[in-house]
Amino acid sequence: GDERSRESPAPAEAQMQAGAEGGGRVNRCCWKCSVTQLKKIFWGVAVVLGVCSSWSGSTQLAKLTFKKFDAPFTLTWFATNWNFLFFPLYYLGHVFKSAEKQSPKQRYRECCRFFGDNGLTLKVFFTKAAPFGVLWTLTNYLYLHAIKKINTTDVSVLFCCNKAFVFLLSWIVLRDRFMGVRIVAAIFAIAGIVMMTYADGFHSHSVIGIALVVGSASMSALYKVLFKLLLGSAKFGEAALFLSVLAVFNVLFVTCIPVILYFTKVEYWSSFDIIPWGNLCGFSILLLTFNILLNFGIAITYPTLISLGIVLSVPVNAVVDHYTSEIVFNSVRVIAIIIIGLGFLLLLLPEEWDVWVIKLLTRLKVRKKEEIPEGNGDIASGLPNKSRRTRPSMSS
Repeated sequence: GDERSRESPAPAEAQMQAGAEGGGRVNRCCWKCSVTQLKKIFWGVAVVLGVCSSWSGSTQLAKLTFKKFDAPFTLTWFATNWNFLFFPLYYLGHVFKSAEKQSPKQRYRECCRFFGDNGLTLKVFFTKAAPFGVLWTLTNYLYLHAIKKINTTDVSVLFCCNKAFVFLLSWIVLRDRFMGVRIVAAIFAIAGIVMMTYADGFHSHSVIGIALVVGSASMSALYKVLFKLLLGSAKFGEAALFLSVLAVFNVLFVTCIPVILYFTKVEYWSSFDIIPWGNLCGFSILLLTFNILLNFGIAITYPTLISLGIVLSVPVNAVVDHYTSEIVFNSVRVIAIIIIGLGFLLLLLPEEWDVWVIKLLTRLKVRKKEEIPEGNGDIASGLPNKSRRTRPSMSS
């Protein structure tokens, strides 16, 4: 009997051991999940800071560059050429991280399947890549040209309206799900644009600058919606190859425009020694870093955190403008900034946010109902006993 008890535990003990083992597994799973989430949040904070610093830094550096080099289109062309580094940088990451390493040619062919069964042909280049190259150039050029007209705070906050434009275009063109909260966010964005225009008294200089930023945000929204409509979703390698192809289009077909602008003296500089190459390269590196974090940051963190970095660039630009320019933060401008920022944050809500809120409210109601009967039961259980004790006996 002793030997049996040592070899095989009693049923109660077996259940306790099984429960302990099950509890240990659950604890280990919970610990792994919490560590994974903490890592994702940590990397999310790092990506948010990177997006915020690169976006606000590139905006401020562009403003500084135009004091010595007044050529927004040439700056756009120069910065877009750096997109060619996307695919080489992606391949380096593939070599260091992937277990099955492929040659550059094999990786290129595999990523080319994104364009179709025949790969990146000349027809595909002109029909699927060239239109996006034009939209990319227009988005950046209008944004940089607006920086010449108005301060960087207004430019950065107005560009946040592109998320509202993306929703409206997706709802109309892609037939995405209708969400009332996003309609409210779009109304906030439009109201913020009007108030921002009113903040400076509808002067022609500021109106042109605001119109340029709104045009840039519209081109950015059109780029994103058309990409989803014509090409769908892209993996990391495919997105890197696509952005490098845009740089090839820029070199082959956009190079002639800065040359024409130079000889027509629209964007003219007397000698190449005057060009601030440090500012140009710094702006291009910061813009490349911003696009890398924006496109590949979702591999290590949540997309919502990445979008928050764009919103946080607004107060950073506001602080810099406060000390370096003559910007006036009147009540109308501050309200416009808050309204556009609030609209941007509303657009970050997930599609099923209302279902989550209803579930949360339902759980809270159930808990309250469970707590109330328990308290009433204790009081009610005491009353009958007391009444039985005090009730007089009929026999007496």
